Amino acid sequence: MTRFACVTGADHGLGLAFAEGLLERGYSVVAGRYAAGEGALGRLAEKHPDRLTLVPLDIASDGSVAAAAAHIRGLTDRLDLLINNASILGDIHAKATDPLNFEEMQKVYNVNALGALRVTNALVPLVLRSEDKLVVNISSEAGSIGSCWRDSWFAYCMSKAALNMQSALVHNELKPSGGQVMVFHPGHVRTYMRGTLDETGSLTPAESAGSILGWVARHKEFMGEKPVFLDYRGEALDW
Repeated sequence: MTRFACVTGADHGLGLAFAEGLLERGYSVVAGRYAAGEGALGRLAEKHPDRLTLVPLDIASDGSVAAAAAHIRGLTDRLDLLINNASILGDIHAKATDPLNFEEMQKVYNVNALGALRVTNALVPLVLRSEDKLVVNISSEAGSIGSCWRDSWFAYCMSKAALNMQSALVHNELKPSGGQVMVFHPGHVRTYMRGTLDETGSLTPAESAGSILGWVARHKEFMGEKPVFLDYRGEALDW
């Protein structure tokens, strides 16, 4: 039986690597596409016309998410795996004693926290029709309150902490039906979250995504009362 997965933020970087990795693992993939001009995702679709579907998706928009969900429902009656990957960074320098851009913070929160919830809310009926009933949220060690060391990054850290709480709430609903939520810190990946390629990252997107998908394949080992919060190496993190 064909397994279906959906990945948000698949234009480039980690999301594109997730799409590629899932195709290699035999999934049919629905890739949420934010910027139609990104060529790598289009080229990947040309290589896999029968198993990769590109869907316009702005997770910050109610209407865009609703339209994407309707498109996906026309493709499949179930989703075996939903990966909420799309994310933005925001200002990482301003501290509490500096001028803070609250409008920008709201935009980051709208994407990183509410965006993932929009997508999960729209697609969870399809997730619940699958055998695995699995939601994977790409969070960050920056969202961990227990291991917080920064004195800035307000928008990103707070939005990822909210995503972590969201994960726990959704997990509580899925677990009576045999479903679960997994939360991952992908490591310092060479991506475009700062607008240009972050060459300082210690991991390529393929390395991070490949490792995470390896743990996702073993998801039943982590089934429990609470969602699991792991880094890309499979090591447990503080909430």
